[in-house]
Amino acid sequence: MQKTVVITGCSSGIGLVAANDLLRRGYRVLAACRKPEDVQRMHELGFTGIEMDLDSSESVIRAAEEILKLSDNRLYALFNNGGFGVYGPLTAISRQQMEQQFATNFFGTHQLTMLLLPALRASGDARIVNTSSVMGLISTPGRGAYAASKYALEAWTDALRMELHGSGVQVSLIEPGPIATRFTSNVNQAERDKPVKNPGIAARFTLPPEAILPKLRHALESPRPRLRYPVTLVAHALSLLRRLLPGRMLDRILRGKTAPASTKP
Repeated sequence: MQKTVVITGCSSGIGLVAANDLLRRGYRVLAACRKPEDVQRMHELGFTGIEMDLDSSESVIRAAEEILKLSDNRLYALFNNGGFGVYGPLTAISRQQMEQQFATNFFGTHQLTMLLLPALRASGDARIVNTSSVMGLISTPGRGAYAASKYALEAWTDALRMELHGSGVQVSLIEPGPIATRFTSNVNQAERDKPVKNPGIAARFTLPPEAILPKLRHALESPRPRLRYPVTLVAHALSLLRRLLPGRMLDRILRGKTAPASTKP
């Protein structure tokens, strides 16, 4: 029986690469995008396009209803990949901007997952995979809002994994470092005259979005998926440094050189 996978944020980057790979591997892919023209493109590429704006509760409800109908209330996997970044010093970020950052990167993910959870449970062996970031491990000047949303996603994922223990639904995180996608060009800069930029050294460690595929395949297909899947040398290194270094020493490093941030959430 063909397994159905839902992927959010499919218009480009990690989401599109993942959708293409899973389609080739025999999955039925329900590809969610925010813009109607991207949804149409998903249909043309062989996926089932779903229109969904994670920033809108009503849009998420409509999309979930469509997904449940298309899948006959039985899903194998949900890949929560959609999101964007608000960059700038916290003093320049309004409450509205912070709310939008969390609405897309966190609240929408929570709402969609809860709406689809009964269909995931019904499959008896299901997976939830969430795209976090190296910014879910450390925070740097100018990326506090984005990092806060990813820290929240990390904590939420940990709680969800424990709450679903024994249910047949397994939960994992993918933690990209610098990945070459349109994420950086789509960042919402709070101070347009002083944009937060990735340091030049980040380019040396940047990988194409295909770098996440071995991690995603393992999370979806291994009988015992890992809790976390760091991607790129930066993600592995910062995960290690966060555990080993005293907090103040890590602060000095991150203050002196803004850490190479994920170019994809």
